[in-house]
Amino acid sequence: MSLPEHGRDLAGLLTELAALKSDDLPVRGGKVTAYVYDTGRPEIHDAAHRAYAEMLEVNMLDPTAFPSMVALEKQVVGAVADLLGAPGAPGIFTSGGTESIMLAVKAARDLTGRREIVAPVTAHPAFHKAAHYLGLEVVPVPVDLETYKVDPGAVEAALTDRTALVVVSAPAYPQGVIDPVAEVAALAAGRGVPCHVDACVGGWLLPWLRDAGAEVPPFDLSVPGVTSISCDLHKYGYAPKGASVVLFRDAQMRRAAYFASAAWPGYTVINATAQSSRSAGPLGGAWATLLSLGANGYRELGRAALEATRKLVAGIAEIPGLRVLGEPESSIVSFAGSAEVDVFVLADEARRRGWFLQPQLSYAGIPANIHITVTGVTLDGVAAMLAVIKESADAARLRGPADVPAGLPELIATLDLTALDDAAFGELAASVGVDLTAGGQPEMAVVNTILDALPPATREAILVRFLSVLYS
Repeated sequence: MSLPEHGRDLAGLLTELAALKSDDLPVRGGKVTAYVYDTGRPEIHDAAHRAYAEMLEVNMLDPTAFPSMVALEKQVVGAVADLLGAPGAPGIFTSGGTESIMLAVKAARDLTGRREIVAPVTAHPAFHKAAHYLGLEVVPVPVDLETYKVDPGAVEAALTDRTALVVVSAPAYPQGVIDPVAEVAALAAGRGVPCHVDACVGGWLLPWLRDAGAEVPPFDLSVPGVTSISCDLHKYGYAPKGASVVLFRDAQMRRAAYFASAAWPGYTVINATAQSSRSAGPLGGAWATLLSLGANGYRELGRAALEATRKLVAGIAEIPGLRVLGEPESSIVSFAGSAEVDVFVLADEARRRGWFLQPQLSYAGIPANIHITVTGVTLDGVAAMLAVIKESADAARLRGPADVPAGLPELIATLDLTALDDAAFGELAASVGVDLTAGGQPEMAVVNTILDALPPATREAILVRFLSVLYS
């Protein structure tokens, strides 16, 4: 982009923005089953947008300069603490689950002086990212391949005098099941190790599902041994993106998450999060969403999500060639294919029909599968979703698996990707039918099939190159 000599008018800018968004997935209506969360109530989203705009230019860098953001953060964090079993618990409002997790890891590292994180293989990659940035190592623990939950005995075996933090998920994103939080937290406490519950997905969902009649085991700060918990409000809190909370057992642990520096002659630097300057817009949006919906609004959304999840699980079980993985305990459903139905082809077929179903690669004995996040609007469209899944499965059965040139995954595994510039990598992608410069939403079955055949380290290297080409 070349900067215009004279500023452009708003109408022209909005027209261009609409054109740029024409290939985006829709954020409303329930046809996108990942990334976005829709209440189905436009007035709620409008209230959030207005409050977001009102706080947009408030800088959360200095709480003494903008006391409004301190007041809002106290209210939002207080609401999360009330819901998650520890009224008055200290916490921090962050930009998302990854930042919440990073602060929990930093606090555990600084308090224990240790450098290892014991986490199930189903734990979110944010823990690997935090370890990468903060100089720790992740010790992966397998999960049961029937329930997809971590085995407390395996966690106990992984604990050493180097363990800074033990992780459990409520629920784990891949299959929507809840790890045995109470058992693992007790083991961690017995060894003097902090235990973090990743409830980024479930923190603002599971209590309302419990109200709606779901069997939800204890998972929050009321559980002895749990020392921190993360909860994303831009997921099942339905707030605009950029809204999460991390809660701590006590103020000492929260203080360990903070960063301060006086080693320069400029302004006072004290940061509650990984960021310094940041807009209070997401905080305003989250605050308005919570208060606009209220407990009854969330209770109704939870009831609808639970009913939709149960219908979805039952419906998928009736489609030949598909099987639900585990027994979903939240409103996440994942299903695998079979020799007759390739899930990567199924996902492409669903996208042809206007639906986005999220493919997940195989890992640690867990087969490739499709992930569906059920939200407040899913119930009204669950019959249509099941019809699309069946149609897409039938089409995938007729098409057969993705057509990958023989030997290509093996060849890619031997390539020195560092020797390829972005142009050469783009040509390699084009050779398997993915033009990274064309825009739009390409079919991904071939790419996902190739990635699925490669070891994780090679997958990561390819994904980094993919991103580099996309932004070149």
